[in-house]
Amino acid sequence: MTRRADDMNFEIVPLQSCHIDAVYELEKECFGNPWSREDLAAQPSNENSRFLVAASGDEVCGYIGVYELFESCEVANLAVKKEFRRKGIAKALLNEAIEGAKSRKREFITLEVRPSNTAALGLYESLGFEKAGMRKDFYSSPVEDALILTKKF
Repeated sequence: MTRRADDMNFEIVPLQSCHIDAVYELEKECFGNPWSREDLAAQPSNENSRFLVAASGDEVCGYIGVYELFESCEVANLAVKKEFRRKGIAKALLNEAIEGAKSRKREFITLEVRPSNTAALGLYESLGFEKAGMRKDFYSSPVEDALILTKKF
């Protein structure tokens, strides 16, 4: 399904091998400790992972990685290229992951976020995520605690 974000159209599709290099570059752009290319390449065949890509034509604009096991879901990563931020892509990716989890009868979705990431916190709170706890010194580069947020279905 094609979606519209400001002045662009994009589609959300399952992560495929043709997306791996672009997602790996996005990882390096967005995170101090990016996933390896090999770890990303293993996700399409992992029966517990649900990795989705937002693409505009051949360009990967963002992606979300979710693990589902039993009744739970955990967001592993959510990233959007700098030039595509604040256009609704992260929200669309997260909503797609939530709807998919609901359709597979999961009971909740959880994630960790830096307290300093106010843009992400605002997005998560707008979608009904609530604070469930904290992990001390969870992040590195720089070291920071992680807020644990959960949304129950």
